[in-house]
Amino acid sequence: MQSGEHVYRVGIAGCGTIFPAYMEGLARFPHIEVLRCADIIPERALRGHSEFGIERYGGPEELYADGDVEIILNITPPNTHIEVSTRALQAGKHLYSEKTITTDLADANRLLALAAERGLTLGSAPDTFLGSWGATSRAVVDSGLLGEIAAATAFVRHNRVEHWHPDPRFLFEPGAGPTLDRGPYYLTALVNLLGPVAAVAGMARMGARTRAVTAPNRLVDEVHVTIPSHSTAVLRFESGVLATIIFSSDIWATELPNIELYGSRGTLALPHPNWFDGDVRFKTSADRDAEWRVVPAVWPVGSLRGEGIADMIASFGGRAQRTGPELARHVLEVLLAVERSSDSSGFIEIESTCERPDWGLLPEAVVSA
Repeated sequence: MQSGEHVYRVGIAGCGTIFPAYMEGLARFPHIEVLRCADIIPERALRGHSEFGIERYGGPEELYADGDVEIILNITPPNTHIEVSTRALQAGKHLYSEKTITTDLADANRLLALAAERGLTLGSAPDTFLGSWGATSRAVVDSGLLGEIAAATAFVRHNRVEHWHPDPRFLFEPGAGPTLDRGPYYLTALVNLLGPVAAVAGMARMGARTRAVTAPNRLVDEVHVTIPSHSTAVLRFESGVLATIIFSSDIWATELPNIELYGSRGTLALPHPNWFDGDVRFKTSADRDAEWRVVPAVWPVGSLRGEGIADMIASFGGRAQRTGPELARHVLEVLLAVERSSDSSGFIEIESTCERPDWGLLPEAVVSA
C-alpha cells in the first residue's frame, strides 16, 4: 500500500462457518480493515473479537449504525441476504454479498435499484473465478486456441456437506441446494468464458428425503430435504454455445470432470471452481493420441476469500468491477430458471444479461508442443 492510500473499513454480517476463511483472506490486503463483526448469536460475534482481534462486535443493528464502517460484507445464510443487504444499503454502506445475491429474482432487482438510487457499489460472490484458473482459462478462450467453441459441460457433484458442516439444514431448504449453493461457482465460471445465457431447459427431482449428519462437531443428527437435490439443465448462451450441466447432491462417487469446453481445435478442462487455484488443461483435436497438457498459469496463484471485495474497492478508482451486481443477478436468474423449467416442462428465456467480466489485457496463454 502506498503512503496515504485510503484504508477501507469493513463490517462483517454473519460470523458462521465461512467467517474464518474471509478473515484469513482479507488480512492480505493492507488497504482493508475489518473494523466490526455482527451476528444474531452473540457468542459468534464475540468470537470475532477474541479469535481475530476485531475491535468492535455485537448485533446487526450496531453494525448498520456504525458510522465508521464503509463496506458491509454479508455472509449470512442465503435466505437472509435480502434483509441484511437491504438494511446495509439503506444505512449508506457499500455492500459485498456472499452468493447468491438473493434467493428471489424480484428481490435482486430491488437490491440493484436501491444501490443505484443511493449511489452505492454492490458486489457479490462467487469470486473464485478471479484466481489463477479463471484468468488462465479466459486467456485460452480469448486467444482462439480452442477454435470455435460449440459446447460445454459442467458437473456439480456432491460436496459431502453432511460429513463436515455442523448444521447443514439450510443447504437443503429453499434458497440453497446443489443448484443455488454450488451452482453459482460453475455458472459464473462459464459466463466468465462464454458470456451471458439466453435460454434454459431443465428437469429436477428430489432424492433421499432425510440425510444423516455425521460431522464430528454436528449440531443436528439429520436434515430433511425440502428442495430438488438433482437437476439437469441445458443452457443456450447468447453466443450460440450449448452447455449441459448437472447439479446434484445425489452423486457420491463419480469420474465426471468439473467443467470442460469443446472447441474445433481442442478441449479445455477446468479445475474445481470452488477454489481459486488449480490446473487448467488443454488437449488438441489435431492429434488423436495427444496428451493433456497443463496450461501455465497467466495469473498469480494463492488467492483467498476476499478477492471480490478487493475487486469492488478497485472499481472505486475506475477499474471495471468483475464481481458486479449484473453478473450476480444474471447467474441467479439462470439458476432459478432450471427449477422453473422443470415445473413448466419447457424452455425459459432469460430476461437479464451481463457483460463478460473485464480482465483488461491478460498475458498470452501458451501451451507447450
